Amino acid sequence: MENSSLKIYTIANLDCAHCASKIEKAISEIPEVEEVTLAFTTKKLRIKAIHSHKLFEKIQKLCDSIEPGTTIYEDNKNSPTVSHHEHVHEHHNCHHHEGHHEHCHCHEHDHHDEHVHSYDKHDEQKKKININTDLICISVGILFIIASKIIPASSVISDILMLIAYAVLGGEILISAVKSIIRGKVFNEKFLMSVATLSAIALKDYQEAVGVMLFFRIGEYFEDIAVEKSRRSVMSVVDMRPETVNLINDDKIIVTDAEKIVPGQILLVRAGDRIPLDGIVTEGESRVDTSSITGEHLPVTITAGSEVLSGCINLQGVIKIKVTKPLSESMVTKIINSMENASAGKPQIDRLITRFANIYTPLVVIIALLTAVIPSLITHDWHKWIYTAVTFLVISCPCAIVLSVPLTFFAGIGVASKNGILFKNGASIENLGKVKAVIMDKTGTITNGVFSVTGTVTYNGTDEKELLSLCASCETNSTHPIAQSIVKKAKEQNISLLTPENIKEFAGMGVTASVNGKEIICGNEKLMQKYSIDISEYKKEKNTTDLICAVNGRLAGCFRISDTIKDNSKNVISELKRNKIHTVMLTGDSQSSASDTAQKTGINEYFHSLLPDQKVSKMKQIREKYGKVMFIGDGINDAPVLAGADVSAAMGNGADAAVEAADAVFMNPDITSVSKAFSISRDTNNIVVQNIVFALAFKLAVMVMGFMGIANMWFAVFADSGVALLCVINSIRILKKKY
Repeated sequence: MENSSLKIYTIANLDCAHCASKIEKAISEIPEVEEVTLAFTTKKLRIKAIHSHKLFEKIQKLCDSIEPGTTIYEDNKNSPTVSHHEHVHEHHNCHHHEGHHEHCHCHEHDHHDEHVHSYDKHDEQKKKININTDLICISVGILFIIASKIIPASSVISDILMLIAYAVLGGEILISAVKSIIRGKVFNEKFLMSVATLSAIALKDYQEAVGVMLFFRIGEYFEDIAVEKSRRSVMSVVDMRPETVNLINDDKIIVTDAEKIVPGQILLVRAGDRIPLDGIVTEGESRVDTSSITGEHLPVTITAGSEVLSGCINLQGVIKIKVTKPLSESMVTKIINSMENASAGKPQIDRLITRFANIYTPLVVIIALLTAVIPSLITHDWHKWIYTAVTFLVISCPCAIVLSVPLTFFAGIGVASKNGILFKNGASIENLGKVKAVIMDKTGTITNGVFSVTGTVTYNGTDEKELLSLCASCETNSTHPIAQSIVKKAKEQNISLLTPENIKEFAGMGVTASVNGKEIICGNEKLMQKYSIDISEYKKEKNTTDLICAVNGRLAGCFRISDTIKDNSKNVISELKRNKIHTVMLTGDSQSSASDTAQKTGINEYFHSLLPDQKVSKMKQIREKYGKVMFIGDGINDAPVLAGADVSAAMGNGADAAVEAADAVFMNPDITSVSKAFSISRDTNNIVVQNIVFALAFKLAVMVMGFMGIANMWFAVFADSGVALLCVINSIRILKKKY
């Protein structure tokens, strides 16, 4: 039996948010499909299915049946799993003319990129053509309306001119509605608008029918422009991928495509230029603005040997960098991929709105039919109640909500990226607004995580330099900050390090190894107890973290190590407490060190001397007491608790395992990212609620007013297209805010 695989497609010409939700639902009903998400904002379709490569044609036909003209193509650069067969035969759908599709087999990566890029250009060009066509139709329609007004209202010619205006304005919509009916898709916006305006014509309200269609086309025109501009506004915030770079080749500068650069090549970056690819400075000195990556606006000084990330801006001198990662793996691409993938992780409210939309339209249509028939049978005023029913039909499309909710989360993810916070999905932003307790690791989160040896104590006649040499050799391969501080101390004193053997690392306790024939144990009191080392001579000092060392089963000494609290830790914790969020610190450090940190920062509660599994159990207890929890950490030992939290965040300078397990990554190790994340989440969720309440309240008000005979179809059109436009504008308001 073949294993399921994940495929990512891009859907071109997808312009209807409600249609996107219908496509997602229809694909989910295919038996082979296990999971599917379609993000309207990025047009990315993610499908996990058995025999996924065989579903391409079926999915293409399904998409085209729901929204005619849509075309899908495989986005291999973002597909996490591609089998050998799929890699060799990459299927890309080329839309030559309606009803005909051909497959091209692209074997080279560059050719694939060009193919995808041509689709993006084709999609943009088609949008421009569609928008220009809409503008021409609107203009011609207005001319016919003006012409009909010049002729006396009772004239047959006036009526004919109005009908011609209707045909110009509504012809495309009527044709699209007929196609939808043929495909078995009835309840869409164009079908409902056609029924509404044709009903008005049947009632001989020609001006009403034409006026409503004109208003609808104008609303759609501005809505399309607003949605496209919104997408571009969000993507422009984070898309820093370069098109060309200055490649140094035999002392010549060659301008070439960024995608063609491979690790090892040397690039020239002038003052004012954005660093195009991740690399290491080989020549020159400068100051770099890293705010686009970390959100930190304080420039960083770089010299030969300094690592630089793509997306940062070179402020001063000319530098040369040696590329360490291709464009596909550089920071700028990671950020844009994070944005696109985050849109696929839909928040709960987005899924609820999608389900609501599937019920809302048929429900309003039923209400419209009942309104047309029942009051008419009682009052015999068929004209009035059919007209009222028609106004209900016009507002029965839920586009304002279906469109604005994902767009708002997309904008929230975008502005977070701009501030150095990479959310892995929209659900994380939503859940962050519900968090009642924030749990933080101590080292590297509340404190700087930069340890230094402040003192050494020896026992049983051990030589201090020999102790440092043995322990530093034992800790050589460890990535723990405490271990690194010992190695750093040895290097500062020019003490040679030996090669350790039989290394064993114990999470939350320390490490053991054989060095130069001696058995070395380096760690905390728990590790000493595990190996039954007598540490009765050892005396703990207040406010330090101690690394105890034993050689051949005897206590040999300890290193006094200290860390410093981050400058903004106290302010951030105070802000969280003001917002009625309970703050907790979990640490493997000693009671005295944890107590001192908690006292200086004002944290509500702390737990010390914890192993990784104990942190998980403590987190569960805190969740039971306070509700949803957020955990923030940076170490490899934090991965289990990060994975178990309702919302988790890892410091970008932390261990890869922690970054992988987290829902969000703070590119800036400054703890102020926590405050920014909460503010962005709060604003995003508020805008979502505003859009939902405004759209539903306005539509309901127009329905009530229509039933009372106050509102006409003009009101109804504004309740549809006009409200959608306002919600779209409100959705991207967050992009203008400073955090």
